[in-house]
Amino acid sequence: MSKETLFALSLFPYLGFLWFISRSKLMPRLSLYGFYGTLVFVGVTIPAGIYAKVHYGEQLANIDWLHGGAEVFLTLSNILVVVGFAQAVRQLKAKS
Repeated sequence: MSKETLFALSLFPYLGFLWFISRSKLMPRLSLYGFYGTLVFVGVTIPAGIYAKVHYGEQLANIDWLHGGAEVFLTLSNILVVVGFAQAVRQLKAKS
């Protein structure tokens, strides 16, 4: 099985994860937005990878400006996840 096939198949469990956490009353909203932001990252990375291959004849990882631009979305998503959980922990501590 190719890595592209595994990548495509990995979206289904992740979509299931998003479906379940979207219905959870315990999931911090900001973290939820961060997890959804990961889909934005994937949505940006795929066309960026295609552009790198067609325009430069290289993999996305070899075109620094394009790769860095795509990685910004993953970084922002991760920040949202962490800040959301940090806020939730602070709120729980304040209740105690």
